[in-house]
Amino acid sequence: MANNDWQEFLFIKGGIFDNGTITSFGNNEKELAYTQTENVICDLSHLDLLEISGDDAIAFLQGQVTNDVKLLNGSNAHYTGYCSAKGRLLALFLAFNFNHKLHLQLNHKLAEPIAKRLKMYVMRSKVVIDNVSDRTVKIGLSGNNIANLLAPFFASIPTLAYESVSMEGSTLICLPNAGVSRYEIISETERAKEIWQALKNDCKPVGKPCWEWLEIQAGIPDVYLSTQEEFVPQMLNLDALDAINYKKGCYTGQEIVARTHYLGKVKRRTQLAHIASTAIPALGDDVTDANQQVIGKIVRCAPAIDMGFDVLAECRLENVEQNGIYWNTIALIIKQLPYALNDNP
Repeated sequence: MANNDWQEFLFIKGGIFDNGTITSFGNNEKELAYTQTENVICDLSHLDLLEISGDDAIAFLQGQVTNDVKLLNGSNAHYTGYCSAKGRLLALFLAFNFNHKLHLQLNHKLAEPIAKRLKMYVMRSKVVIDNVSDRTVKIGLSGNNIANLLAPFFASIPTLAYESVSMEGSTLICLPNAGVSRYEIISETERAKEIWQALKNDCKPVGKPCWEWLEIQAGIPDVYLSTQEEFVPQMLNLDALDAINYKKGCYTGQEIVARTHYLGKVKRRTQLAHIASTAIPALGDDVTDANQQVIGKIVRCAPAIDMGFDVLAECRLENVEQNGIYWNTIALIIKQLPYALNDNP
């Protein structure tokens, strides 16, 4: 669902659109370099926002997702998975409170089918599920000086990952990062225009590929139409991202997720890697071993600053140890994730 008022505002500011998503503000190569050296600001309209409201909203979501929504107290956010009955991921949400209601952020192409699926399970519960993307704005920010630039707009600036503050119809979330501060603002449209206009001289505007690259550096996976039901949550490192709560009680797929945790070491994980290729790896593409046997999938992909592509790739840990992972016969260069993978139950 497009916010036409916001998109018109960004078009005037020089945004170049492709199917409702800003691909750049005129120079892809420079924008990628900006993510290393400058404060950057990015429209996140490629993400949709589902609002979950009603007297039974918390109880309903508690039975659907991997994390404990009761912990969302208005000053924090968290990632949470949504699984099939077989414990396979259907979607990944960033969950938080905005305007005193629960919200689930997910990639745009999954929003309609996931909302439809969730509504199937509402039954007689007092729950309303609404896509509010046409009347909200999501802005991503990254850079060493971002916290100082945001200070005029919020009473305090969160410094720890997943901390959030709210003020005047907008919420600010501190996002996990790979060494450079990252934030997201969720706001009503007019307030978002004010913030963007005020920051335009101190932040370089960049397109979606730059934000995807920053997400990959932070080790944040995602689920797409082409990768639905390919992964149990631990394969995408959701436990390392504190996106699974093993004490919260039952939810769809919980038995398989818990069994993976308690009955043994996780044998497949998502790795940060570089692929030196001019061809673009597709989401869900196979990765193989030296004998061309399939050992995993491409989870997320974005153009890299030093040419080629940076990816998140799920694969067998034994192949990582043997340093033998390939995409289309091109070896993946494994890089260090910004968080630890603890495989002890």
